[in-house]
Amino acid sequence: MQKTSARLLALLSLLQTHRDWSGDDLAGRLGITPRTVRRDIDRLRELGYPVRATKGPSGGYRLDAGAHLPPLLFDDGQAVALALALRSAATDETIGEDAARALVAVRQVMPSRLRRRIDTLRVTAVRPPGAGSASPVGAGLLAELGRVIHAREELRFDYGDDDGGAAGVSGAAGVSRAAGAVGVAGVSRAAGAVGRPRRVQPHHLVTWRGRWYLVAWDLDRDDWRTFRADRIRPRTPTGPRFTPRELPGEDVAAFVAGRFRGTDGSTTDWPCRGEVVLGLPAEAVAPFARDGIVEELGPDRCRLTLGSWSWTGLATTIGHFDADIQVIGPPELTGAFAELAARYAAAAAGRIQVSPGSTPAP
Repeated sequence: MQKTSARLLALLSLLQTHRDWSGDDLAGRLGITPRTVRRDIDRLRELGYPVRATKGPSGGYRLDAGAHLPPLLFDDGQAVALALALRSAATDETIGEDAARALVAVRQVMPSRLRRRIDTLRVTAVRPPGAGSASPVGAGLLAELGRVIHAREELRFDYGDDDGGAAGVSGAAGVSRAAGAVGVAGVSRAAGAVGRPRRVQPHHLVTWRGRWYLVAWDLDRDDWRTFRADRIRPRTPTGPRFTPRELPGEDVAAFVAGRFRGTDGSTTDWPCRGEVVLGLPAEAVAPFARDGIVEELGPDRCRLTLGSWSWTGLATTIGHFDADIQVIGPPELTGAFAELAARYAAAAAGRIQVSPGSTPAP
């Protein structure tokens, strides 16, 4: 005879297969006595499954409407985790409506004690700054991207930026080193010819700071690219099957993090990293140091080691602390501060500072 837990799952599975089962039929299918069937039905009811008894010569059982769940049993912790996940997902523009409906469906078949715990949860999901500018990604598009990734089929698609032009998000080789640009906003968009679809081998679908991205090998550019999903317009039919390539770096998470830090994806380290001493206490710097290292040197001094995607961007970030700065190294960081100082001095004097190789505006 099966163990009680396995037998309960088998019984629940049978009840979900048909609307009505007699006690003798259930006993025969499970290889137990009708008395054991009655005890197991009571156990399911104690777990919150609405099993209704029907009248008849042999008696019968029915799983009430609204209980069409897979044969899964959740403990209290799992139920709370599921509710938290669905409540958070309900704020997502892509799957929010489905998540809200799923939460309602799951709640209906949970025991009353768990329903009360779930009803007391009030979760507010705060979207990252700037996420509102992204266009919603349809669930159908995500499903199609997931399908071609799983099937290992080449994908053709039109790729447009916010203004409707063709664009692609490149990696380290395409990072714009424009002086003064800070953070990953300088990641360039490799322009493509209008009307010419992109041809890629899709590998991973990821989320990064509130947006969906497709990580793929670009067949025309012979390099890895990361595409915003809300800008992808797939073409049909899809291409031939392909053999997956190995991503640079440890895994897809490290690869994506590295790409958005301006590297080739093989490392998550910033390409530019420097060290300075700031005229501020460590406790005033630490909350704003992001992934930097802050070391206390005294009541009003600290050492800060910080990274960025460019030396100018790093110098600009350090300047946000509005304190006396002593550069420890490397020389590239000192040069970036000198370039910024000249540019700021020219701005203060009302002059136009022309960088080498650039053309002043008329």
